[in-house]
Amino acid sequence: MSLGYVIRRLLGAIPLLLGISLILFTIIHLAPGGPLDMYLENPAVSKEALDQIARAYGLDQPVPVQYFLWLKSMLVGDWGYSIRTGRPVLTEIVLRLGPTLELGGLSLLISLALAIPLGIISASRRGSKLDTTVTLASFAGISIPVFWMALLLQLFFSVQLGWLPSAGYKSIGGGDFLDRLSHIVMPAAVLSLATIASWSRFIRSGMVDVLNQDYIRTAYAKGRSERAVVVLHALRNAMIPAVTVIAVDFGTVISGAVITETVFAWPGIGRLFMESMDGRDYPMLMGLMMMGSLGIILANIVADLAYAALDPRIRYG
Repeated sequence: MSLGYVIRRLLGAIPLLLGISLILFTIIHLAPGGPLDMYLENPAVSKEALDQIARAYGLDQPVPVQYFLWLKSMLVGDWGYSIRTGRPVLTEIVLRLGPTLELGGLSLLISLALAIPLGIISASRRGSKLDTTVTLASFAGISIPVFWMALLLQLFFSVQLGWLPSAGYKSIGGGDFLDRLSHIVMPAAVLSLATIASWSRFIRSGMVDVLNQDYIRTAYAKGRSERAVVVLHALRNAMIPAVTVIAVDFGTVISGAVITETVFAWPGIGRLFMESMDGRDYPMLMGLMMMGSLGIILANIVADLAYAALDPRIRYG
């Protein structure tokens, strides 16, 4: 794969991001309510003060004018100011990015560590009780709502057993490794559940197709062990169909797990998004959604690179 291809993909992402920004900006501003609604409920805020706030954030301008002013600022690195807190949008996002990377990174490591072996074992023992068990567990993991599983874990491990804290990033006055670990266990488990279920199904499907190929039977005929055949010959090709799903999930999880972070009061990007939605914080919402869009686009580019690494037949000019 040439460097020129990667550069072309990155340049091609620019008009895509512009289109996404226009659609998102329009939808946000056409939604009922507005960022000034929270001030309307306060009798101490006068009409003159509301007009001043509207002018400060450009809300007194027509929506097309607001969009081009926002775009102009974004292009020079000015993401604007949060209407809810008054702080720079980029500063708020950077502060929340660390906890999201911790939670997302751990959940993705757990997902990879469990999904790949489960997919391989299920495919290698196709039709067995083990395969049936893994399949049923995968369907259950995909079907169970995230918030429901989060509440169940909180009820069992926090309320009944008292083993783990029910929410938060760290204890008041705490912050050592064990304290942080106890807070991240349940959110990471919930965030990993659907990912493990989905990835293991894709990996199993790919493994079943590959294990029926002639070159796999040839490898067995040459006396290669099952482990050698699976790891050295089958797994690499079986991972190709799952690459896109895994790459997109990487981008989505790192961009912020909204429900999980909200239920567990985890101070990350996902919770910031919900807080911004509640407060109709337009600048913050645009910053968060553009960052998420960029993450998914980059994840797809990484998926293309992974395709070429896994399959030498694929070449991008």
